Amino acid sequence: MTGYPTIAVVISDDDPLIRDALREVLDAEPDLRVVAVARDADEAIELTARHDPAVVVLDVRMPGGGGGRAAREIRLRSPHVGILALSAYADSAAVGEIKRAGVSEYLVKGVPNSDIVAAVRRLGHSVE
Repeated sequence: MTGYPTIAVVISDDDPLIRDALREVLDAEPDLRVVAVARDADEAIELTARHDPAVVVLDVRMPGGGGGRAAREIRLRSPHVGILALSAYADSAAVGEIKRAGVSEYLVKGVPNSDIVAAVRRLGHSVE
């Protein structure tokens, strides 16, 4: 992807394997750069405020009030940030709740990495 600036990303998931895998996938792309990695909602909020990324990738169910709380706080403090929720849960109630919290896109864990990369790019380019 050329012609676009690098998209800064914050990742937040309580599972270290997921965090590491997401970082590896996103950092492998020339136009994406993971600037911080969080373990819970509080850290996601704090790191987003500190690094001002274009995109935050949030786990829906994590300590500190979950992705919903993190999304609401991030949306209030940094309304320009694109928020991508990743969850193991695909039920419509969970999707509706997290979208009402301010999430821009929702993907179920296990989707191809290319879907995650494409969603991050869409969100990152929509805030430019």
